[in-house]
Amino acid sequence: MLDAIASGATNAEIAARLHMAEGTVKTHIGNLLSKLGCRDRVALVLFAFEAGLATPDRH
Repeated sequence: MLDAIASGATNAEIAARLHMAEGTVKTHIGNLLSKLGCRDRVALVLFAFEAGLATPDRH
C-alpha cells in the first residue's frame, strides 16, 4: 500500500491494482496515517523515502 502511494497512484488506481474496493484503500491509508503519525499522503511518501521503502528510481 505504501509503495503504491509513493508511486503517486490515486485511491482508484490502488484499488484496481490490489483488487479491493476504494473504500478499503481509504481505510488502509487512514490506518497508515494514524500508525505512522503522518498528517497526509505527502508525509506518507516522505516517510517511505526516508525509511528506504521507496526510491526515485523505482517510481
